Amino acid sequence: MPGTSYPSDDRPLAGVELGGTKCICTLATAPGAILDQQTIPTTTPQDTLPAILTILGQWQAQWGFSALGLASFGPVDIRPQSATYGHILATPKRGWPDADIVGTLSAPFGVPVAFDTDVNGAAMAEMLWGSGKGLADFAYVTVGTGIGVGLIVHGAPTRGIGHSEVGHIRVPRMAGDDFISCCPYHGDCVEGLASGPALVARLKGRAPHDAPHDDPVWAPIVHGLASMVHALVCSTGPLRIAMGGGVLANQPHLLPRINAALLDSLNGYMALPDTRPYIVAPELGAQAGPLGAIALAATALEEARA
Repeated sequence: MPGTSYPSDDRPLAGVELGGTKCICTLATAPGAILDQQTIPTTTPQDTLPAILTILGQWQAQWGFSALGLASFGPVDIRPQSATYGHILATPKRGWPDADIVGTLSAPFGVPVAFDTDVNGAAMAEMLWGSGKGLADFAYVTVGTGIGVGLIVHGAPTRGIGHSEVGHIRVPRMAGDDFISCCPYHGDCVEGLASGPALVARLKGRAPHDAPHDDPVWAPIVHGLASMVHALVCSTGPLRIAMGGGVLANQPHLLPRINAALLDSLNGYMALPDTRPYIVAPELGAQAGPLGAIALAATALEEARA
């Protein structure tokens, strides 16, 4: 993890958050000092990556930047020793499997580069400047088109055979829930049962904002997300979890319900920190992802100077 301030350098840091629907390019000298931020749609690698390169090239010519952070939707290969390091792997997003993110976006610039998942980057940003500040064990969850978890253990994102894919852990279904999973790989993973597309399918044509807080549609969403957090608590034990994304941001009544469901699920077996709600909204809000790429850039610069 980088420290709580940027390494000293006159040049700013560049970051790219590659999302499933849009990519956000950020040039910053500090979280509150964003020099420029541009958004482009995520279409095909042949169109999207050159558009990102154009923005980075303009920044390099006008300001210069000292390091580049790339935070991508996944799954991605984050093993530097691998022949496919920096590539997107078996994503269901058409055209993107095997896209070379690091090789394509870093080649022209000759600066230190860090590459990780978008949720790991967001988790690092929240630990530097937001809801996870001062913690070494933390998780950032986004609930939207998919469910992603940036899982930080002892100050570093989990590694091993690859990055965390907690959104695809299998969870017990709520009693009576016969919903057909939206995940093409798993019939009972939390992403298939409680993500944004799952919510849309469960609503059967209704808009989420038309569903009152006591609508039965929310119960399996709360159950699935609380079950996922139960697994996190019992495995890596993060000291706090920030949960955001479109589903949570648009339905703030869900967080208190998920916290309550988690306590019921743990049933007194494990004690949680009691200084604030255990599951909180990200303090950086919609900027957690873009600033995650900046946090990765800061990490790359620190490692290059070590």
